[in-house]
Amino acid sequence: MGKCEQCIIKQFNSMKSLTKDELIRISGCKTSRIIKKGEVIFEEGENINGVYCIRDGICKLSKLSENGKDQIVKMVVKGQLLGQRSLITEEVSNLQAVALNDMEVCFIPRNEIMADLQNNLKFSFDVLKVMARDLRESDDIIVNMAQKTVRKRLADVLIYLHSSFGENTDGTLSILLSREDYANIVGTATESAIRIISQLKKENLISTKGKYIKIEDLAGLKRVE
Repeated sequence: MGKCEQCIIKQFNSMKSLTKDELIRISGCKTSRIIKKGEVIFEEGENINGVYCIRDGICKLSKLSENGKDQIVKMVVKGQLLGQRSLITEEVSNLQAVALNDMEVCFIPRNEIMADLQNNLKFSFDVLKVMARDLRESDDIIVNMAQKTVRKRLADVLIYLHSSFGENTDGTLSILLSREDYANIVGTATESAIRIISQLKKENLISTKGKYIKIEDLAGLKRVE
């Protein structure tokens, strides 16, 4: 999958702060792989022992609740690093990562990244900024769960997917999520998510083509309460 020092993906994450020599060293020890849609990248409770650099594709991070239901807490996309927090805290992962489509990833061993965290202050600072942003997003999720209706949360998810991932040529959302995924993102039962999607269709805010969703009225979707 190429050399790290020549890879444009690093411009989208903390690795842009590494020197050429550091990137050359990392390139010599990384491993690259293709991850198929639906494949588990790592499990909750697993010791990751490194970080994944996402060259292409999207994965979901989810937490298994006490009642056995998955709560999707984040989607990690092309250009982002996966596993930084477990790396720094030296704890096992508290989330599961599953590929939402076919992915290309590079895995960098823990000892290589830790050397750079200790020796490159700019890189360390960039990693901390990413973790701070993730913490802020977690705070927002908690507030949204407490203050917004399930209907509003689902509308917000559709708007986010539209703005973040764009559309296919037929106008449908480019990222395909199952109805169960939508339910797990907004924290409701799958049946409730299906019912709300049907309501949004009746109101002509969205339409569906098979499993894909198309936003018909973005402004109206933003007004959903």
